[in-house]
Amino acid sequence: MTIQQVLLLVLLWMWLPHPCHTEMLFRRTPDLRPKSFGGRASGNDGKAIHRQKRGWMWNQFFLLEEYTGSDYQYVGKLHSDQDKGDGSLKYILSGDGAGTLFIIDEKTGDIHATRRIDREEKAFYTLRAQAINRRTLRPVEPESEFVIKIHDINDNEPTFPEEIYTASVPEMSVVGTSVVQVTATDADDPSYGNSARVIYSILQGQPYFSVEPETGIIRTALPNMNRENREQYQVVIQAKDMGGQMGGLSGTTTVNITLTDVNDNPPRFPQSTIHLRIPESSPVGTAIGSVKATDADTGKNAEVEYRIIDGDGTDMFDIVTQKDTQEGIITVRKPLDYETRRLYTLKVEAENTHVDPRFYYLGPFKDTTIVKISVEDVDEPPIFSRSSYLFEVHEDIELGTIIGTVMARDPDSASSPIR
Repeated sequence: MTIQQVLLLVLLWMWLPHPCHTEMLFRRTPDLRPKSFGGRASGNDGKAIHRQKRGWMWNQFFLLEEYTGSDYQYVGKLHSDQDKGDGSLKYILSGDGAGTLFIIDEKTGDIHATRRIDREEKAFYTLRAQAINRRTLRPVEPESEFVIKIHDINDNEPTFPEEIYTASVPEMSVVGTSVVQVTATDADDPSYGNSARVIYSILQGQPYFSVEPETGIIRTALPNMNRENREQYQVVIQAKDMGGQMGGLSGTTTVNITLTDVNDNPPRFPQSTIHLRIPESSPVGTAIGSVKATDADTGKNAEVEYRIIDGDGTDMFDIVTQKDTQEGIITVRKPLDYETRRLYTLKVEAENTHVDPRFYYLGPFKDTTIVKISVEDVDEPPIFSRSSYLFEVHEDIELGTIIGTVMARDPDSASSPIR
């Protein structure tokens, strides 16, 4: 049914008589003049004066907004019980829009609206009515105030204050976790029909999210949504008036939802065994190399701490956690000697520093790897058997006489001739 058809039906209903509701269609305003209890009074000449009750009568004034007819829209009729139908009375209208928006037939009291009216601009108009005697120009009724109320039609779609919303929710959240609430407003009259009753539905974003029809609260709809699999979602929400029924007007908004990280991934070394080499001449504190465990989480959830937990080189090497790179740097703790020991084995552990108890079942949140360190030989200088020698000789010794012997050795495993 079109809006024009609805308007026509409403207008027909207003014109038709309703005998069972005459008390709603007409009313009499109370006479504002004082009255005697007996209804009679005596004049100066002693004659009884009969006071006649006077008052206004008019229909209740309701006007349909957005009228599209070619003629002026009929509002209603003012009528005084002093009007005998002989044209002796003149009706006068004043107040909101009188003479411009609302005009009155001064003879009949019929009121018309001269243009379309938008209820969302103004919901009611307060006017005053008066009837005067055309000959004497004296009022026959006290001025009375009345209201023209604008009846709403569904001419406004629901609108969201934001075209795009941004929200987030932790990954792995349980089904039904609240993400964000979106609210649409409808400029139609909430007290009249369902024109402003908004129902929410989800057009895009299923089966991951759902929306509560009455509140607009968006909730998670799937369990175990993993950020590492998918981080960004775009949800389109529709708000439809008329309680969501067919024929209602609608508006939409987009909600960009990001899954935030939780610590649901343990650190893992990419290799079970790592090989490093270090020259035997390296001083204490020298960095040999690094190990790194990968973690699919981000931020503090990916932070790890490295330690040496076993091996035959625990007293010879240290490991330090590099916070910015999340690497474990292995350093020399004591001097090395190729001729004494050529290979060391370490067992290194990486463990998350911020563990979420909710995800213990996905653990353990640590891992180990074996680090083999080979000490490389360096060509070392010969070493004398003593740091100093003392020889005594006679002053008259012959040339070529042996006065003593010094001895040096090559500390390398493959000894070289010494000269």
